[in-house]
Amino acid sequence: MEIAFYGDSFIDINDKVVPIDERGHQFGDGVYEYVKVYNGTPFLLDEHLERLEKSATKILLQLPYSRNEIKELIQEGLQRSSLKDADIYIQVTRGIAPRNHLFPKNTPSQFAMTIRSGKVLSNEQREQGVSVMILEDERWANCYIKSLNLLPNLLAKQKAFEQGHGEAILARNGYITEGSSSNIFAVKDGVLYTTPATNRILHGITRAAVITCAHQLLIPFKEYDMSEDFLLHADEAFITSTSVEVLPVSKIGDVTLSTERPVTTALANAYRALYEQDKTRA
Repeated sequence: MEIAFYGDSFIDINDKVVPIDERGHQFGDGVYEYVKVYNGTPFLLDEHLERLEKSATKILLQLPYSRNEIKELIQEGLQRSSLKDADIYIQVTRGIAPRNHLFPKNTPSQFAMTIRSGKVLSNEQREQGVSVMILEDERWANCYIKSLNLLPNLLAKQKAFEQGHGEAILARNGYITEGSSSNIFAVKDGVLYTTPATNRILHGITRAAVITCAHQLLIPFKEYDMSEDFLLHADEAFITSTSVEVLPVSKIGDVTLSTERPVTTALANAYRALYEQDKTRA
């Protein structure tokens, strides 16, 4: 059963509860996280909650619950839902107050969470990979904050979709930043590359886990400002995110990449082994 939590209680996921003066609704004034659950175990939960705390701090938002209290809410929600494989979405906003650009005073922040059946990519989708296109990065300067302000991401994703692609890879001044909802990696001459974790990109939890896997597999790795041309001439490329895990890129615009993906496959298997270990502990 899919379930939700809003304010201070669990509710039916179809209940309409967000007031018109909710600042997340009015201004996008909030932050969020998305956690994958495998066999009842939220994967890399501490890493996700640490990033939620950092994002909240950067926008001067006080979380209404401690990390341990959020963990308890997640566990209670999973028990109520009886879902073993789930997608958890957490959102925290600056609360409910009459519309004003200034922060409201003495207004408690609002916590929302949904627990839904986990989305799974088929083996065929993973084997086929994803086609992407490069678009100009028109987002704000602090993309490392996981804020609710995703309109530029949505526009890029939609444009890519309308032109037959599954993801938009964003570039700023000719250099690759990340995907509209993913991080991007490239492989050239056996070396793994990805954009440095600066304010220009989201510091992906899956991104960090894949880098750890690369070190464990002794795959040479560099954080590197990749030009568009560098990506187009990569031997392999793949995107990472909580939802797609490690997904090979089959095509970049009109450029088709090789179906021989030894590094991508090794990293995908290593990442899968991480959450399989968590599943066995559940």
